[in-house]
Amino acid sequence: MAKDGKSDKAGKHGKDEPGRTSGKGGTRRDVDAPVADLRSLLRVTPGGGPVRLKAHDSSGTPGGPSGKKQALAETAEMGVRLAELQERLFAQSTAGDPRALLLVLQGMDTSGKGGTVKHVVGQFNPSGLRMRAFKAPTHEEQQHPFLWRIRRALPRPGEVGIFDRSHYEDVLIVRVRNLVPRATWSKRYRTINAFEQSLVDDGATIVKVFLHIGHEEQRDRLLERLDNPEKHWKFNVGDIEERALWPDYQQAYEVALQKCSTDAAPWYLVPADRKWYRNWAISKLLLEHLELMDPAYPKGDFDVEECRARLLAT
Repeated sequence: MAKDGKSDKAGKHGKDEPGRTSGKGGTRRDVDAPVADLRSLLRVTPGGGPVRLKAHDSSGTPGGPSGKKQALAETAEMGVRLAELQERLFAQSTAGDPRALLLVLQGMDTSGKGGTVKHVVGQFNPSGLRMRAFKAPTHEEQQHPFLWRIRRALPRPGEVGIFDRSHYEDVLIVRVRNLVPRATWSKRYRTINAFEQSLVDDGATIVKVFLHIGHEEQRDRLLERLDNPEKHWKFNVGDIEERALWPDYQQAYEVALQKCSTDAAPWYLVPADRKWYRNWAISKLLLEHLELMDPAYPKGDFDVEECRARLLAT
């Protein structure tokens, strides 16, 4: 039984090293060419045509370290820098800066949304975080437009927001399970794009990550939960029913990735079979976005020397 996805076994590549992934399916994937940043490598190109998830190796490690040991070390190192930038972002908001960062995590069951929250943002200051896991809508939420509950959970200026699932459930499970008419969910792609554009216009940076797990890997992780009594609480019999709809969900994700990867808020396709690569890649994506935001500590609006003299006199 795999303990860490494909991290402790040879997997599809024959050895534990970065895989080579083709450039098909709407993302930039030539790992042989020099890559300026991971954003360019993993981004689902806006207007790039149909996305084909089967064209992307879920156990690949595009742009990643040579193996698990190096990835863990680099992820820990990035965590320190991420915490520093988070503090700067929060501090900057006290001077009126409106900017915030929102990480959106989507993926099939067991793809690692919760694991990402645990391992990637562990060094963040909780006071600057706003996390929300979206489950089935409550009765109250069902009485409002589908974005109503999303707006209520958005990060405020200076905060880092994390969505475990998101507004995309309303074009995923809703579509696959036929919970609303096609005429209803088909209009939501455009509504989502307009919504995300408005957030960016107001100062938000949106990092949307699709955790791409393989069909076989998902089964292994579900079996691991069954085999370990301490993980029974994480198992849901409904996961088996959802797994039976795998082809429908893959198609729904492909359409969402294609229609809703925009210049303002592109999607990033992260292979998720190897947990160490998943955590490294998302840490790297967050770091690149925060460094582009370049938050800075605000200058004090007081005379430093005068305040020092007054304190020394007390």
